[in-house]
Amino acid sequence: MATFELVGTPEPFLHVKLNQGEKIFCESDAMVMMESNLTMSGAARGGILQSVLRRFATGESLFQQEIQATYGQGECLLSPNLDGDMQILDVGQSQYILADEAFVAATQTVEIKAKVQSNIGGALFGGTGGFVVMETAGYGQVAISGFGTLMEIDVQPGIETTIDNGHVVAWDAGLQYNIGMPSAQNRGLVGNLVHSMTSGEGLVIKFNGTGKVIVCSRNRKSYLTWLGSMLSSQQRNG
Repeated sequence: MATFELVGTPEPFLHVKLNQGEKIFCESDAMVMMESNLTMSGAARGGILQSVLRRFATGESLFQQEIQATYGQGECLLSPNLDGDMQILDVGQSQYILADEAFVAATQTVEIKAKVQSNIGGALFGGTGGFVVMETAGYGQVAISGFGTLMEIDVQPGIETTIDNGHVVAWDAGLQYNIGMPSAQNRGLVGNLVHSMTSGEGLVIKFNGTGKVIVCSRNRKSYLTWLGSMLSSQQRNG
């Protein structure tokens, strides 16, 4: 099986070694370098329906990159499209739900499946896929990325763990979760949305059960909003 290793700091590359015949798949434009024994192609992994659902969930391309050791063993370097740290997850005994734009690459025995949420509270608020989220299946390794530094948080039984929605990268699929307001009161759906807009409170995910959540130190959406406002201000003053 292909092997993953993170090299370099603070924003590492994903270093991949493949034996002849092995292949991996990765997000569009993730490839930085590959040796001549390797070939790359586009694939609608899981079929057209899964590809369309993945695009709906994350905005990624319909076609993922597939890198294969066609002519012999070889190595390649991958990186996420946006700034940030990476982490390698072992998939098999544990499966994971991935937030938007968290996926970087996976070994060929892992599936990244689009799944329609049964959790209506989470689906209504979106931000981690809305009505459709991405979930791993199979066994092997998955590389994920997040904005800033990544850290694991262990969720303990009987202790609800609340994490800001914009800092969640991935979580154990066995965890129970609900998305809502950090200080939710009995205002109803519209009342909570109005309160969120007027108070500046963001959405949070409340986890229960046993498992781990991977979080990032920076909120990508907040950063892009700030960057957009700074650029607009410069254009007005320029």
